[in-house]
Amino acid sequence: MAHGIPSQGKVTITVDEYSSNPTQAFTHYNINQSRFQPPHVHMVELDEAQRNLPYEYKIVIAGNHELTFDKEFMADLVKQDYYRFPSVSKLKPEDFDNVQSLLTNSIYLQDSEVTVKGFRIYGAPWTPWFNGWGFNLPRGQSLLDKWNLIPEGIDILMTHGPPLGFRDWVPKELQRVGCVELLNTVQRRVRPKLHVFGGIHEGYGIMTDGYTTYINASTCTVSFQPTNPPIIFDLPNPQGS
Repeated sequence: MAHGIPSQGKVTITVDEYSSNPTQAFTHYNINQSRFQPPHVHMVELDEAQRNLPYEYKIVIAGNHELTFDKEFMADLVKQDYYRFPSVSKLKPEDFDNVQSLLTNSIYLQDSEVTVKGFRIYGAPWTPWFNGWGFNLPRGQSLLDKWNLIPEGIDILMTHGPPLGFRDWVPKELQRVGCVELLNTVQRRVRPKLHVFGGIHEGYGIMTDGYTTYINASTCTVSFQPTNPPIIFDLPNPQGS
């Protein structure tokens, strides 16, 4: 059972009994605990001025397609015959040794945090294993080890993939694909004001559990067309900022 276990005043998340079957997990927790019944979220249309806001800060995380950002993935890949990613055979190790430096005017987060305007923002690229892409990890303890690195007190959590039950439905497969351990970490321990992710293009949109707002900000549609409009949100300034 995955429950929040008080330990010296803190909550410890353990591997969920439904970890390997997120669709079953959703059914169980939806019926027994109503963890996914969202209050109404009011959406507004953006005018042209809002769409062209000048951004002082850009926070970036990687995802499953940013292969060169995943050093362990690349180290294993260069030992193989490149049959899955033939273009990699043209790369030299020095080409991607410090690939983050190619990101200009932005802050890259990988299992790390930054404070901007008083907001603590944490970013992580990991997703449940799917077809062996970058930053893929097995469901259960391997992913939970990464989520356990997220400190409490984070205001905005950025992950590549969704937690279970929030914008993670894949109609073609009739399955939920969100991470159960990520859901338990967000709802029971970290409790950020905002959880922003993408990964599952079909899930573009906003939900809330009444405390945390979940935003699937996928730019691409299910057919990989980058036509979804950006989602702009407001948060009250942290005290003392």
